[in-house]
Amino acid sequence: MKIAYVFALPRSASYKLGQMILPQLEAGTHGVDVVGMFFFDDNTFVLRQGDPLGERLAKVAQEKGILLMMCDMCALERGLAEGEPRWCGPDGKGRTEPGEVHTVNTVAGVAVGCFPDLYAALAGNPPDQVITL
Repeated sequence: MKIAYVFALPRSASYKLGQMILPQLEAGTHGVDVVGMFFFDDNTFVLRQGDPLGERLAKVAQEKGILLMMCDMCALERGLAEGEPRWCGPDGKGRTEPGEVHTVNTVAGVAVGCFPDLYAALAGNPPDQVITL
């Protein structure tokens, strides 16, 4: 079974990912194939360059082909990206052409975007289930 995780609740990345999921992925005992992880709000902070949890996660993600993506607006607000929101304009209305945004000082392999970007990134290897934590 293929799974994608969405880290949306407070401390879900630092605690649930860091204390449960990542150790199991590292040991090869998680029991499913994780194809992607999407990070919201303060959960994006685990993806900072030099963060011990983030560095471990980046290594596992590269080895196992796991997509790591953080919400563009969350990353921009927290200084983990520069540019502009991908699919929402400054006036709060949706865009038909994506804005330019890129990561800043994150662990290797992290993408930044919004739901359309997540869907496109997972299209070639879609999950059977999405779990929000």
